[in-house]
Amino acid sequence: MSDLPLRPELVGRSPYGAPQIDVPIRLNTNENPYPPPPEMIADIAARIAPDLNRYPDRDAVGLRAALAEYLVDQTGVRLSVDQVWAANGSNEILQQILQAFGGPGRTALGFQPGYTMHELISRGTGTAFLGVPRDLHLDADHVVAAVREHRPDVLFLCSPNNPTGESLPPDVINAAYQALAETDSGIMVVDEAYAEFAGVDSAVGLLEGRPRLLVTRTMSKAFAFAGARVGYLAADPAVVEALLLVRLPYHLSSLTQAAAQVAVEHSPRLKEQIRHLCRTRDEFVAAVSAKGWQCAPSDANFVLVGPFIDPARAWQRLLDQGILVRDVGLPRWLRVTIGTDEQMAALVDALGGLKDLRERT
Repeated sequence: MSDLPLRPELVGRSPYGAPQIDVPIRLNTNENPYPPPPEMIADIAARIAPDLNRYPDRDAVGLRAALAEYLVDQTGVRLSVDQVWAANGSNEILQQILQAFGGPGRTALGFQPGYTMHELISRGTGTAFLGVPRDLHLDADHVVAAVREHRPDVLFLCSPNNPTGESLPPDVINAAYQALAETDSGIMVVDEAYAEFAGVDSAVGLLEGRPRLLVTRTMSKAFAFAGARVGYLAADPAVVEALLLVRLPYHLSSLTQAAAQVAVEHSPRLKEQIRHLCRTRDEFVAAVSAKGWQCAPSDANFVLVGPFIDPARAWQRLLDQGILVRDVGLPRWLRVTIGTDEQMAALVDALGGLKDLRERT
């Protein structure tokens, strides 16, 4: 690659990626451990249209209508179809946002540790990225001060935040939006990839009267639909119109649109599954805490576990036992996706053999 005329801001960068290792227990990518039910798979197969010789609905209107109805059920907020947009995973949504509102000469701001794709997609679209350090807890004063100082064109907030697991209460989001409005500097994206697991109200409820607030979501986690690659956005209709300027023609295939609509129709089954995963998370936290470990408070389907003297060594020793977790580069912590009850019990037992790597506090 050294001989290629690569853009200077991409030189020396590493692509996004989590280790893809074939092990018995994979708890590193925040997937839902339970596959879609057989009846949903059967409905998807029955729904696939035979006219694959034709281009799909360019604007995915049927899917957007279904997602708008889902948001009514999930948040209590009624949205029109022109307030919802869909794409190939929330990452494509983020890319389209940065293509429309970022770019050369503009800056995106995020709080780190946070979702690493915010920075990678920013740089990939020629948008400068500023990472402001944060603790496990992010308060309104810290956000407001950063907005007023740097006046970003795109502000990223995560609720719950990956990898820390913390949700943002509405007052933090309100304060951030007000600060951004006062500087008249840009738009604000609240990334709600794990919203269904959270115990706070969705930022979707704050959209009215806030035309520069964008809420992004995914079907990968709660819907157990990671392999289908579907993400969506709720925002002012003018935002959706702006994204139409940069989206590729026919970006969502007919297959994807049909499968996603079926998944939304089966969304009522999600509620008990989500409650079960949250119970599993809380039981795991209680079990490892009883053994002397600490867990950061989490509102998502993952949790930070520590403190480790050497997280990289701890990661390798768990891998040697067939358990793959995520080393996100945080001193003292490893991130653990919530899996099945059996998988989490196996991890509790495995952590018992890592006491020599536990930091004494």
